[in-house]
Amino acid sequence: MSGVADDLKILQKIFDMMEYAYPALAQFPKSEKFALVTDIKHSMDRLLERCIEAQKKYYKKTTLQDMDVELMKLRAYIRLSFNLKFLPMKKYEVWSAKLVEIGKMLCGWIKAVNNQKKST
Repeated sequence: MSGVADDLKILQKIFDMMEYAYPALAQFPKSEKFALVTDIKHSMDRLLERCIEAQKKYYKKTTLQDMDVELMKLRAYIRLSFNLKFLPMKKYEVWSAKLVEIGKMLCGWIKAVNNQKKST
């Protein structure tokens, strides 16, 4: 992921994932609205923020690593939501697939940044 267009693709994927997530989160039990739902929303927000920061920074490596950590946290929250039966199987599968796609793009971006540093 070296070009601006590629960077924008991962940002769009994060937006798509968030658009999918908000209606799914609205269906969580009321008791979780200010607990797990809030944690998931904050995690998605931080993922989006790290993506924007990585696009704008000259030194991207640490920000991309932070983004990778946030993605892992979000995956854990989604799995927990499914295990607690707050998220139906189909929504869990779709959401997880979106996270996997973002993860693959992020991995490519990290590799590109690491290769760029080696070649300079």
